[in-house]
Amino acid sequence: MTVNSQSLSKEQVLIVGCGDIGTRFAKILPDSFVVTGLRRNPPANTTYLRYQTCDVTDPQQLDSILKQSAFDVILVTMTPSEATDAGYAQAYVQTCKNLTASLKAHQRKPRLLVFVSSTGVYGQNDGGWVDENSPTEPDSFSGKRLLEAEQVILDGGFDSTVVRFSGIYGPGRYRLLDQVLQGRAQLSLQMTNRIHVDDCAAVIAHLVGLQQTLDAVYIASDSAPASMAEVVTWLAQQLGVVISVPSESMAELGNKGSNKCCSNRRLLASGFVLYYSGYRDGYQELIRDKLKHI
Repeated sequence: MTVNSQSLSKEQVLIVGCGDIGTRFAKILPDSFVVTGLRRNPPANTTYLRYQTCDVTDPQQLDSILKQSAFDVILVTMTPSEATDAGYAQAYVQTCKNLTASLKAHQRKPRLLVFVSSTGVYGQNDGGWVDENSPTEPDSFSGKRLLEAEQVILDGGFDSTVVRFSGIYGPGRYRLLDQVLQGRAQLSLQMTNRIHVDDCAAVIAHLVGLQQTLDAVYIASDSAPASMAEVVTWLAQQLGVVISVPSESMAELGNKGSNKCCSNRRLLASGFVLYYSGYRDGYQELIRDKLKHI
């Protein structure tokens, strides 16, 4: 294993595209890790995370970082600059191609690459269960580009794993609560899946710390898939909001958008324990914070 000369006893972690999830992941890692985060406009360094300025979609800038230092663990967790096919292709596919090409060029071999993906790579819409072995046939450009980036990582010749997160919620992510408060949330029968952002960080830390061969793909979702109607009704009750019955029939609403149940069995079998097993647990604190500002 190649180690950084500044701290021979510690593993070096690089976070490519260090946003909210990357920051939370770095914060909960034990002191046996030294973490570097790459961002275009990084904030000030912290005790648990040091930053380097880098546009990771620029192959020359990323290559310069990888040429200078050897990293034991590399986490790729990107946010596209725009929600378009081109934006997703640049942020995910091109970044992963740049990363693997540079690692090979400089003969770097991290012990683990982790790529953050999404359950959006599944196109199933029948309300049934999907797991890591289910067909991936996304209809959206975002799902297609994520799947393409996954394959770049998995085919790169490195020890790697892909984590497919379902709908992420948590502090600062109040979209659904706002929709309920504004009376815009739909009582759809479609099945939905969620994971709290703190569990996202914990999942990555768990996989990085496992002393065993990892599976190629893990679905990371909580243990309580639920219809949007169920979630919205419960949130409205907690917020003290009266929701009106939509003009469309429930059956019609049930046919709109994604509609599947994501299985987390593989992840739980690896020994991971969720902080928030379902949306009721995870939303309690968010509801309290939201009510303080109403």
